[in-house]
Amino acid sequence: MSSPGSLLRSLATVSGMTLLSRVLGFVRDFVIARSFGAGLMTDAFFVAFRLPNLLRRLFAEGAFSQAFVPLLAEYKNRQGDGETKQLVDRVATLLFVAVALVALLGIVGAPLLIHVSAPGFAADANKFSLTVELTRVTFPYILFMALVALAAGILNTWSRFALPAFTPVLLNLAMIGMALFAAPWFDPPVLALAWAVFLGGMLQLAIQWPALRRIGMLPRWDWAPRDAGVRRILTLMGPAVIGVSVAQISLLINTIFASFLPSGSVSWRYYADRLMEFPAGLLGAALGTILLPSLARCHASERRQEFSELLDWGLRLTLMLTFPAALGLAMLAVPLLATLFHHGAFSANDVLQTRSALVAYSIGLTGLILVKVLAPGFYARQEIRTPVRIAIITLLATQAMNLAFIGWLKHAGLALSIGLASCLNAGLLFQGLRRTDAYRPLPGWRSFLVKLGVAMGLLAAVLWFAMGEESAWLAMSFGERMARLTWIIAAGIGTYFLALFALGFRIRDFRRRA
Repeated sequence: MSSPGSLLRSLATVSGMTLLSRVLGFVRDFVIARSFGAGLMTDAFFVAFRLPNLLRRLFAEGAFSQAFVPLLAEYKNRQGDGETKQLVDRVATLLFVAVALVALLGIVGAPLLIHVSAPGFAADANKFSLTVELTRVTFPYILFMALVALAAGILNTWSRFALPAFTPVLLNLAMIGMALFAAPWFDPPVLALAWAVFLGGMLQLAIQWPALRRIGMLPRWDWAPRDAGVRRILTLMGPAVIGVSVAQISLLINTIFASFLPSGSVSWRYYADRLMEFPAGLLGAALGTILLPSLARCHASERRQEFSELLDWGLRLTLMLTFPAALGLAMLAVPLLATLFHHGAFSANDVLQTRSALVAYSIGLTGLILVKVLAPGFYARQEIRTPVRIAIITLLATQAMNLAFIGWLKHAGLALSIGLASCLNAGLLFQGLRRTDAYRPLPGWRSFLVKLGVAMGLLAAVLWFAMGEESAWLAMSFGERMARLTWIIAAGIGTYFLALFALGFRIRDFRRRA
């Protein structure tokens, strides 16, 4: 057992690495926006990159991790090192073979994939052929990332959180470098971004392999698809694919809808999504990363009370940090977008169009992060049926809202449907945990929420008066925007946390054992 406060330190470590990755992600998007703007080439690249990225999240980091990590924790706690290593070898072998075949099929079937995922592109032959070419270059990325997800699951189970959290930095560095220095050597230049994705995947895998060797878990070839542990993972993965795919499938369907909207709609949603993903990754992904192995250990050791307390800790941290992030994204949408992207080919209209999507996304930010905290409560117990039912309900609700919103809100309506569906997903997951008594809220929630409400009111007032007119931000120089935005964010953060401190919040109240 780790020392008290280790979970909070692990969260700080993972969040710190994630922050570095997100900052570089914004630098990457700044470079892409300045170099390519928002038009045919970027629409083609974002659609092409989304396909392997979808499969990565769906099968590698998503369903696979949520099936593999709890079973690996069980083997580590209850079986010897030999059986645990054997499980790793056999799972890694099967994963490599399966994903290599998927990658090959994706390369061969790229035209069909684009017809399905972005049918609106077929009306423009140049746009369609470019998207197919980019897809063929980026598709092997899923093979690299499947093995990266395997390595990350092992390292996280051994409480080695820092390196897996750092690896996304390498993709961002590869894309920045290729966009700045290699683009002129490609025809069209956007091909440099596709090859950057390929290179980034290779680098992420290479950096984790030595860490696996140090803990004695470097996979070796061992073809045994009928192994009991492998079959348990496959059994869990089947329904887990549905359980974790709802957001990704919704995004894919949204891309289909967006392909029929005016040129630039895919890119406007992409840039809004990138800003929304900043707090989602910084907190949601970080909490999910450290909670899943910790919850799995509690379940394997039959520590039910500690299991519930870990969930309570995660929920309180989520609300305390996500509420102000969502408010800040909505109120500071234009200042943020103007500062980060209003340069070169990215016009004032692009800022305003992206603002609409960002405000819509921010409505569902809390729900999106809560899903990342609540879902591990099911997967740690190897309980898949309830999340699957909830995922199906959420997916149907998302598409109903897409049809309801797209006519009058355009691309912003698609973003809003994702946000509202995330809130529905989180609410149903919470209900499911309470119904099975896996989660029992600790006392003090009413007082906790009231205090958050007071602090949020003060934060809103500070942001409102400090921001000024949105139109003024479009006319400022980059230096003026950056300086003003920095002090506004600092003032907002300072106001919020000083208010919480005055209301009795202390860091020691959020310390938990790993």
